Order: sequence, then structure tokens, then C-alpha cells
Amino acid sequence: MNDFLFSTVADVIVGTDSSKQLGDVATSMGIQRALIVTDPGIVKFGLLDAAVESLQSHHIAVHTYSDVVADPPASVVMDAVQIAQDFACDGVIGFGGGSSMDVAKLLAVLITGEQTLDAIYGVDQITGGRLPLIQVPTTAGTGSEATMVSIITTGETTKAGVVSRTLLADKIILDAGLTLGLPPAVTAATGIDAMVHAIEAFTSKRLKNPLSDMLACEALRLMTGNLEIAVKQGDNIEARSAMLLGAMLAGQAFANAPVAAVHALAYPLGGNYHIPHGLSNSLVLPHVLRFNASHGAALYAQLAPIILPGRTLPEDAVAVTELLADHFLALAADLGLPTSLQQLDIDKNDLPKLAEEAMLQQRLLINNPREVSLKDALAIYHEAF
Repeated sequence: MNDFLFSTVADVIVGTDSSKQLGDVATSMGIQRALIVTDPGIVKFGLLDAAVESLQSHHIAVHTYSDVVADPPASVVMDAVQIAQDFACDGVIGFGGGSSMDVAKLLAVLITGEQTLDAIYGVDQITGGRLPLIQVPTTAGTGSEATMVSIITTGETTKAGVVSRTLLADKIILDAGLTLGLPPAVTAATGIDAMVHAIEAFTSKRLKNPLSDMLACEALRLMTGNLEIAVKQGDNIEARSAMLLGAMLAGQAFANAPVAAVHALAYPLGGNYHIPHGLSNSLVLPHVLRFNASHGAALYAQLAPIILPGRTLPEDAVAVTELLADHFLALAADLGLPTSLQQLDIDKNDLPKLAEEAMLQQRLLINNPREVSLKDALAIYHEAF
């Protein structure tokens, strides 16, 4: 066994209506002025109401920043920082999807004024501390609540990441009740996103370790058995709970054994066409699996009995990988998701540009089981087209 370092959040609170414990949790952390980072939809649908009431019942002053958008730009982060400083907050709560939680992570660091946003892009560039941080996910997908990564849009089509253990939250609250109102398409895309996290963590060329492997496998078991139920029976709280826990376990896995080519090729789709991240991953996953078969088939074959329970599998690992690729194409279609770039009106002439942008994601590509060239990236996009 190779030496490894595994880092994760200290405390995870799991339970339906557990977001109503937010006041107790924040009080135990010494928070007196909490800034909640979320998006307009969360506020509109009343998902915050019980959490805010819980905080206020503990005499905690609350301010809500609800201007987070998908693929948040740096301007949103800096707006939130200014508001947090004006409010003199002493604790940050990320409440929502991955974008809200990513902004909350950075806000907790930047409000101290010790570093600028530009100074912390990259790996382990945070040198100071942060405010207390609680994460409350409302989708079962990104795993952002459990990761040490925050992704920010830095230009019209480009993104940059901040990677640091400082970004790991102090507490996570998993309340499946908050996910009951998710539309089927969002449930499907975020669910496949979480499955990609687990698959890429298990097959990562760098930093793969037994703890991440264990978490990835359990995440896949939970999500395989519950994704279709959660999509087609949106009020099934047991399925929703399993998906939320599975997504967090996958987040813990890939926080330590990082994701690879699926994500590298997905980011340009989001940056150029504002395709939701989970759907971007779903579109390229089958084709990356096939591309990686020559180098990663043995590992994919280990996951196949979890993803395809009860199926008789071929003895040849490459054939098993092909079966998995076919499965994910069929799964996306069955869940009502687009299965090709063409379905989203992407211009075929744009594929070379997408491939060039994907190659900028070397932070991710170095983790892939098989080396990816510009020519390879373009070929994968053509297969996905």
C-alpha cells in the first residue's frame, strides 16, 4: 500500500429536518452573526425558512446573500465578501447547490482580508485562516460540501479552481427534505454527476487510496439503487436520503483521489454553453470510459458489479467497460436527459475550440488513467456529438 493523506470534514449531521438544528450547530461553534450564501430559487421556494428561524431562535443575527448564480463569476464572490464585511459576520453558511457552497468556502477565507481572490487560485495557495463554515447541500450531486475545491468562472468561457484543505467545512448538515422539490431533470443530472465523482475517484491515477475507494464504492451502491427512484418518485424520502448521503461520500472520495478527464472535458461545455455541470459530465462520461478502457478497464470491471447488480458480466474487462459505457448512455436517456452534444444545438465547428479548452485542465487530466492529447480530446467530443 502506498502512503497517503486523507482529509475530510470533522462532523456530518444526517437526518430529515436536520436543517432545523442549524441554530444549535451555529451556537456550538460560537457564531453570533451568520451570513447565509444561497441562490434566488432557494429563497423563492422557502427552503431557507426553517433554517433561518432556527438561527434566530438562538439569537443569532442572520443576513442572506442570495445572488449566487450557476458557474459563479469572481464578481459574485467579491460582492458577497463586501456584504459579509459590512454585516460583520463571524460565520458562513453555504445553503444550496455546488455554486452556493463554492462561494461560501471562498467567502469564509476572503472576509478575513488576509489574501485576495487572485492570490489563492491554484493548489495550496491559502496561507491564512477562515471563519467558521457550515455547508447544507440542497442537491445530491456536486459533493461540494465535502471537498476542498471551489471553482469560479474567471472569463467568458474559462474557470479556475482554488484547492486547499482550509476550504473543508467544519460541519455538514444533510437534510434530504430539502431535496424533495428538485425537478426530475436536475435530480437526474446531479445524480449522474455524483456517480462520475465516485467512478473517477476510484480510477484516479494519482492519490488513489483505500479510504477513497471504500467511499466511492458505497456511494455508487447507494446511488445505483436509488437514482431512478428519486427521479421518478421525487417525494420518496428514503431514495432522496440515500442519494444525498451517496453524493457526499463521493465528494469525500474525490476530495482525496481527484477527478480526471470526464470533468476536464465537461468544463468547456459549461463555460461555453452554460450547460449544467452534471449534464456536461453525463454527456461525455460514456465516451471517456471507452477511451480509457485500454488503461483503466481492470478498475472499471471492479465497479461493474456495483453499477450493474445482478447482471452477468463478460470475463474480459474491456468488454465490461463497453457495457458500462452503454449503460450510462441508456440511463441518461431513460432519465430524460440529452445524450449527445447535437441535441443541445452545439455547433460541430466548435469542437476543436472545446478540445483546446479541455487541454487547459491539466490539474484534472494528470489524474486520468490514460494520457489525453489534444487529438484525443477532439475525438472524444466527436464521439459525444
